[in-house]
Amino acid sequence: MKIFVLAYKNQRLLLNLIRNDFKNRYLGNHLGIVWAFIQPLVMVMVYWFVFVHGFRATPVANVPFLLWLLAGMVPWFLINDAIVSASSAITSQSFLVKKIVFEVKLIPIVKIGSAVMVNLAFWVLMLIVCICYGYYPSLMWFQLIYYMICILALSLSISLLLSAVMPFMPDVGQIVSIFMQLMFWATPIFWNKSLLKGHMVLIYKLNPFSYIVIGFRDSLIDHTPIMEHYNQTIYFWCLTAFLFWFGNKTFNKLRPHFADVL
Repeated sequence: MKIFVLAYKNQRLLLNLIRNDFKNRYLGNHLGIVWAFIQPLVMVMVYWFVFVHGFRATPVANVPFLLWLLAGMVPWFLINDAIVSASSAITSQSFLVKKIVFEVKLIPIVKIGSAVMVNLAFWVLMLIVCICYGYYPSLMWFQLIYYMICILALSLSISLLLSAVMPFMPDVGQIVSIFMQLMFWATPIFWNKSLLKGHMVLIYKLNPFSYIVIGFRDSLIDHTPIMEHYNQTIYFWCLTAFLFWFGNKTFNKLRPHFADVL
């Protein structure tokens, strides 16, 4: 739990680093940070157009396809951006690693925080679309805070491990990109979980990203409480706790050698 104590003690520094990282992503572009929202928005619209007008996708369980799609895409944008960017946090911020007085373990948190800032605009868009389709705010919407915590916890747990290994094995970055592409299609973002049968249901339940995406739809559309899937909730947090323990242990072991390989 030391990492959370460090984050609290250095919260002002952490917020400044997150803000600077968010700005530096798009520094030099005429539209600046606007590109942070244009690219994912165009992606959503392209997928919507292809599936609705190309494949003639119909409403899923009587839910408009655009709303159903957004409820899956918005959390995935954050998951993907947080894990991919935080995994390369040490190699991309080598100047901070070499500063003896800086707490290196905060760097993945900076990348995740920057990803959250980008994603907030899509939360607003998603909620507006919900209201436009007649899905008005309810107490169940507060569950989104819980699922945001799930995203942050899982992303941090995975990125601690990957960011620690990447300076020694640069190929990990390519592996992460391929893995996230596979998980994008293995997670029920474009397909309905009700289509699965037999052993495929178990495979779907073992995917921690599925828990989050379905949780978003449960909160926004189906108004299903978290404990309705208590078995998956227990599994998700046990897996996240294990990944955090393993990632933290690996990070602490490799940390003294970061400056030597960067």
